[in-house]
Amino acid sequence: MLEAVGVSRFDEEVYRAVLTEPRSAVRDLAESAGAGAARTRQALKRLTALGLVRRVERSLWEAVSPQSALSALVHRRRSETETAFARLETEFAHLHRLHRAGQLRSDPGALVEVLTGREETMRRVDELSRSVTTHLWTLDKPPYLEAVGEPHHGEMETATTREWLERGVDIRGVYCLESIEPPGRLETILNLAALGEQSRLLPHLPFKARIVDRRIAVVPLAGGIQDSIMLVHPSGLLDGLMELFEAYWERAEPMFSDGLGAVEGPSEEELVLVRLLHAGYKDQAIARQLGVSVRTATRRVAALLKRLNADTRFQAGVKARERGWV
Repeated sequence: MLEAVGVSRFDEEVYRAVLTEPRSAVRDLAESAGAGAARTRQALKRLTALGLVRRVERSLWEAVSPQSALSALVHRRRSETETAFARLETEFAHLHRLHRAGQLRSDPGALVEVLTGREETMRRVDELSRSVTTHLWTLDKPPYLEAVGEPHHGEMETATTREWLERGVDIRGVYCLESIEPPGRLETILNLAALGEQSRLLPHLPFKARIVDRRIAVVPLAGGIQDSIMLVHPSGLLDGLMELFEAYWERAEPMFSDGLGAVEGPSEEELVLVRLLHAGYKDQAIARQLGVSVRTATRRVAALLKRLNADTRFQAGVKARERGWV
């Protein structure tokens, strides 16, 4: 029963015998376990090292509270197992790189896979999404394979992102104005940011890409075609795509800032307005994103400018930055 936490069957028998008495002599424990005194003493030493028993007198032993001792042992074994798995994953990644390097030397064409057809493309993208373990970096812009902005898609995207974040995945997304045009898309993006996705915004992105675990990149073959993609495997090209992502990431503005929780910080709606104004949205586009009339959007923008004591939208952006809102 306790072998899973490093206690052998014989040691467990001795441990159970110690548990039955307030204090136990080696002689009695050996008789209970059906073994010699020397073997029983060795078992007691191992149990002591595991924190399960302690010697109270020269020849008497007692059990440490099983609730605390076994809980600590389980926690230690879990930590050791997680560390071992982390090392295995690192080693697997190293072996995968060696394998890919060997393939590329014999067949440079293996550097890039080209997939065409909606069904095959979606199947492979889904496989890659399921395989995410450490990183998911995205340059986001249309066209999309999925119906983004639809409630059911937003719910699935939120659930998947939550699962990745719980596993410690580094999720970063750089969005552009086209990304947030579909109705409901901005709300989904803000929900993802609230969950813990690191989200930033740029006025424009020249192409879209997704980098999975820093080992493979998914890039559309042509900007306006959503069912033809290429998969870039470990290579100088993949390194270049990762550096390009980092460059766009540095230039982009965060969706949320640390100032959000400050006493003088913006409400969530004000923060969204600041982002949209900074991105160059006009009142009509703002109204569409917020799901309100143009008149209401204009009134809310005016209220934001008044709160920031700004005469123009540009000045509002400057003052919002001064306050640490962006």
